[in-house]
Amino acid sequence: MAEALLGKKVGMTRIFQEDGLGVSVSVVECGPCVVLQVKDKTLQLGFGDKKRNAASNPEIGLAKKAKTEPKRFIKEVNKKEGSEFNVGQVVSVKEVFEGVACVDVIGTSKGKGFAGNIKRHNHSSGPRSHGTKNKRQLGSTGSVDQSSNRGHPFPGHMGDEKTTKRNLKVVGVDEENNLLLIKGSIPGCRGGYVVVRKTNVV
Repeated sequence: MAEALLGKKVGMTRIFQEDGLGVSVSVVECGPCVVLQVKDKTLQLGFGDKKRNAASNPEIGLAKKAKTEPKRFIKEVNKKEGSEFNVGQVVSVKEVFEGVACVDVIGTSKGKGFAGNIKRHNHSSGPRSHGTKNKRQLGSTGSVDQSSNRGHPFPGHMGDEKTTKRNLKVVGVDEENNLLLIKGSIPGCRGGYVVVRKTNVV
């Protein structure tokens, strides 16, 4: 059995539980995924068809071995020890997440462009008294005769980086449409690709 699946964020909605409480959920189209390669401890899965004229020759050759179309999103995921898979096999959300209570979601966060240190690193602002002109300016950055070390909280590009949200509750599984309903928000924008894995799986 695969320990994760590839998918696409469809959006968010609200569902009502048996007790009448509304729950905000993220809807993820999880699979079906095609097995492109089988390795000792991992599987290479592909999700979402790509036009052949937009695919590279290696992508076309990889898909040809699996007797499928080239894929837009390809990742390696862990597989359960002792489980057997064949190249070209289709893995669905029912096989992987049926009865699973919590998952981790890995995706790319939304890009927010260039941001200052107050927004990007949650720094405090300067004095707001009359006549001050440094309300949003960066404070001291150390000695001026040395170059700045990497990792300092400076202004710069914000977002658009790999993010993992852990231990999210699975509210429901739509086996017919390969949809996974996950409580709360997940990384990325609508239409962004994500990896959904069982919690506590490295």
